[in-house]
Amino acid sequence: MASGSSLLEEELSCSVCFDIFRDPVILRCSHSFCKACLQQYWGKKGYQECPCCRKRSKHEPPSNLSLRNTCEAFLKERCQRAEAGSEVLCSLHSEKFKLFCLEDQTLLCLVCQTSKKHENHKVRPVQEAAEEYKEKLRTALAPLQEKLKAFNAVKLICDQTAEHIKSQAQRTERQIKMEFEKLQQFLKDEEAARIAALREEEEQKSKVMNEKIEKITEEISSLSGQIRAIEQELGAEDISFLQSYKDTLNRAQCTLADPEAVSGVLIDVAKHLGNLKYRVWEKMLGTVQYTPVTLDPNTAHPELSLSEDLTRVRYSGVRQQVPGNPGRFYRRCCVLGSEGFSSGRHCWDVEVGDDYFWAVGVAKESIGRKGVFPLKPGGGVWSIWHYKSKYRALTSPHTALTVQRKLQRVRVQLDWDGGEVSFSDPSDNTPLYTFKHSFSERVFPLFGAISLCICPSRVSVRVE
Repeated sequence: MASGSSLLEEELSCSVCFDIFRDPVILRCSHSFCKACLQQYWGKKGYQECPCCRKRSKHEPPSNLSLRNTCEAFLKERCQRAEAGSEVLCSLHSEKFKLFCLEDQTLLCLVCQTSKKHENHKVRPVQEAAEEYKEKLRTALAPLQEKLKAFNAVKLICDQTAEHIKSQAQRTERQIKMEFEKLQQFLKDEEAARIAALREEEEQKSKVMNEKIEKITEEISSLSGQIRAIEQELGAEDISFLQSYKDTLNRAQCTLADPEAVSGVLIDVAKHLGNLKYRVWEKMLGTVQYTPVTLDPNTAHPELSLSEDLTRVRYSGVRQQVPGNPGRFYRRCCVLGSEGFSSGRHCWDVEVGDDYFWAVGVAKESIGRKGVFPLKPGGGVWSIWHYKSKYRALTSPHTALTVQRKLQRVRVQLDWDGGEVSFSDPSDNTPLYTFKHSFSERVFPLFGAISLCICPSRVSVRVE
């Protein structure tokens, strides 16, 4: 059998909205409804009638004060019952929890405190203990929040990198098409093959980045959920908070490793554009130029602008929007060659022009790209430079070079196995300087300048 309060609740339910009356009115037929629902019902009908007996009325119904008072009394009683039911009492003594045992990490009533189990234990009032442990949890939450910031920062870089990959792929595809337009019709198959390789690389590297972004997104979601759960616990009542404090503190421990940006995922533009014409020289030998070194745009300082064929570099003074990939220079206005050397002999000529500054040489692969590294052998760089009419070999200290006339070109010769990097004037083969070093890792051509160009080499075919 239903209780009296439940019967009263059924009696006070509106037949239109099924809610307890807030502003009840009574019709002449003695049926009562909440005013808002009755007005809504009449608006749909277009005329005034009782929703129960269908009797029509032309008069505005008066408030049912008796029913309103009954409803208010019922709601007040129900609220008091809900508040009384939410109070947590000691299961042993049916007393309110007012203390917290620091040693056993448990809530106590006043009777529990006097028991032998908690004899000589340190206790605190519930409010004081809750505030103390909330502060500890806030301290534990701080590293999680910092880690979330780190993940969000890396995700932003990854998002920018993913967009840059697409931009690089589109730009590279356009350049490839422009190069192939210079060739004859029979090179169309070669053009299609190059574009297919580019798209395959774009798909593979975009897949890597998308997986990285997805993983970081999942970790961010996990951290966000973990933080929200902890923050929710911090807003809980003291007793509820202290009951779940141990578990909450355990959840606050972060086991995720620090996020890292993905390196080596940018489109290898040099692979697709560098020496493109030379690769098909057997078919178009008369129009091909071979450049022994091409530039890697993924390493170029953001204020350096590279030509489409990756043989010229110019200081633009305008910082380009490029992703913060690990291999890019940021403090030194430098760019590396696209191919490194770990054996053999290699040679390339650089047109340095008339600008007041340039630097050419080689740098080890592990050189720091983010900071201002010294342009000296001790910093992993073997180079010469020109600055304000003075020529120097970047030794420690610098070595002045004897130059009979202003250099227009510089020849760089690397003998990796022999441990030498030598510089000369190719116009008359005048030696400039030679570094001696036993190389132990791969080295890359290094360029820094206001403007310079890598000179093409002659291509010849000998038929036997």
